[in-house]
Amino acid sequence: MIRLPVLALFASLLIASVTAAQDAAHGRQVFNACTSCHTVTSERHTFGPSLKGVVGRGIGTAPDYRYSDVLRQAGADGKIWDEATLSTFLANPSKAMPGTKMRFWGLWTDAEIKDVIAYLAAHP
Repeated sequence: MIRLPVLALFASLLIASVTAAQDAAHGRQVFNACTSCHTVTSERHTFGPSLKGVVGRGIGTAPDYRYSDVLRQAGADGKIWDEATLSTFLANPSKAMPGTKMRFWGLWTDAEIKDVIAYLAAHP
């Protein structure tokens, strides 16, 4: 028989791990550092491409944006911005895609990365 305190502890840990893994509200806060170059609420490009609908989109394929050669080639090769490619890129863009025009050092923690991806996924 499982005691109620043990069950409550297990449930709270499970909820905490799911929430920590994908906290779109926190992802929005982290994404604020990206808003000088990117938007998720419009398909209009700014200094960087619009990230509205980026999750599941082919890499380097948003219309009317001049991507670096490496990103255009990744898209031509059929690669998409899924959780794995976004995670690698957001951790260190220059290492993930040598030759990218994006001048960003990368996010610091896996939690930040997962949260930003959850935020981006909320803007199809």
